[in-house]
Amino acid sequence: ARCDAPHAEGNMPKLTGLPEPTFTIPVDSEHKAKSLNIFSFNHPHHASFHMSWLGFFVSFVSTFAAAPLAAIIRDDLGMTKPDLGTAGLAAVTGTIGARVIMGSVCDAVGPRYGLAIVLMVTAPFCFCMSFVQTAAGFLVCRLGIGLGLATFVACQFWMSCMFNGKCVGIANATAAGWGNLGGGVTQFMMPVIYLGMLAGTEGRTFTAWRWAYIVPGLLHTLVGMAVMWFGQDLPDGQYKFLHDSGQIEKKDPFKVQLLGAKNYRMWCMVATYGFCFGVELTMNNIVAGYLFDQFELSLTTAGTLASCYGLMNLFARSLGGFASDQASKRFGMRGRLWCLWLIQTFEGFLCIMMALAKDSLGLTIFWMVCFSISVQAAEGASYGVVPFITRRALGVASGYIGAGGNAGSTICMALFFTSASIETYDGIMYMGIAIICVTLLVIPIHFPMWGSMFFPGNPNISEEDYYIKNDFTEEEIKEGLAVPVQKFCDNCHNERPRRYRDDVVSATATKV
Repeated sequence: ARCDAPHAEGNMPKLTGLPEPTFTIPVDSEHKAKSLNIFSFNHPHHASFHMSWLGFFVSFVSTFAAAPLAAIIRDDLGMTKPDLGTAGLAAVTGTIGARVIMGSVCDAVGPRYGLAIVLMVTAPFCFCMSFVQTAAGFLVCRLGIGLGLATFVACQFWMSCMFNGKCVGIANATAAGWGNLGGGVTQFMMPVIYLGMLAGTEGRTFTAWRWAYIVPGLLHTLVGMAVMWFGQDLPDGQYKFLHDSGQIEKKDPFKVQLLGAKNYRMWCMVATYGFCFGVELTMNNIVAGYLFDQFELSLTTAGTLASCYGLMNLFARSLGGFASDQASKRFGMRGRLWCLWLIQTFEGFLCIMMALAKDSLGLTIFWMVCFSISVQAAEGASYGVVPFITRRALGVASGYIGAGGNAGSTICMALFFTSASIETYDGIMYMGIAIICVTLLVIPIHFPMWGSMFFPGNPNISEEDYYIKNDFTEEEIKEGLAVPVQKFCDNCHNERPRRYRDDVVSATATKV
């Protein structure tokens, strides 16, 4: 089933006189980095790593900038708890469609343009927050700013293109985790900025919070420009050049959308991701207000304690990606799936424990931190699986699964945190029960050649059968369109159980 035979490769358009890319770090046959060094700014792999997480970080800062200032904004605009809940819902709901679209944008023009454009387009909504006078205007601005969370799809697509399967779990997890860190940083950053603006406006409370929103708008603009300047779409170059030179396929958007939509594994991950990343978005919206109201804390203290939830992203999401990669080394894809199910189910139990600690601030913070670590580790473990669901429709899968995270937050906010009749601690408990139930959808995810949680794969089915025969026609294979995917197949044999890996490598060498 291999497609790198001479006749296929000969049909791939090539440009003569182009220099072969050279790299200063170990790379595989796709020129993907074989390891992640967070202290390196090596171009293109690690420079793109830093641009991807920084862009996502800024979108998180702006999307949840309102949460720690909610008490001030509520008094200024005369809003009720349902008004604040609806605005928080809008901030994470609007980006559902944006994330789906972003997947196709990444497939068409590359992650660099996708990430930069979203940051630039959403910057004006940050600036417009300074002029809001009504609850409706506040909702519209939060909706527009929330579209920036579509940067997540570009971030994860970018890392999947830059890093090898042996480290893609931790690369995806670290980039996304450091991006999510913005949700924690903004909990204490915005109150500090607000206090600075309060001094600058001589104590005008309702003017200070408006001026504070200028900072997120400037961050969007500056980081968007940096992404365009320092980032590179793929190890071999920018998308436009690689398209024009025939080195990568110009994909039919409708065909790729259909290809992704037919893969049931993607839909299982859409649901499960909704109850890890979606839960994090929900907590970013409610936790500062919950601590403020439940324990009668000051605005600054509530924001600082609430930031502990998001600050766990500094390491927790990477921990999940690392655990997924380590489980894969020992057990292949089945290890990744077990890792995801165990971490996310534990997340649900910890969520319930936080709700039960409603009468003790100390216990609430303790369980909140433990809960946060498991939430973000589950997110990292999720994107240890996502890059293997489909290769040809990777952008589409990343977009839909990322959108699933926002959809999960929308569902949680709507069901548990917008009704005045449901206490916030009860909503947190109900959310924990929902997490445990939805995570059961990891069980039916089965790869024919690698297996699932409870059933082994078929060693007679190859990676080429799954990624090439299923996704390309015979004509497309003859045209050489599947050659880049063949390289991916060669590099992901390690997702098989250990006892079959040597056999696969030997068989591949014999075919070549």
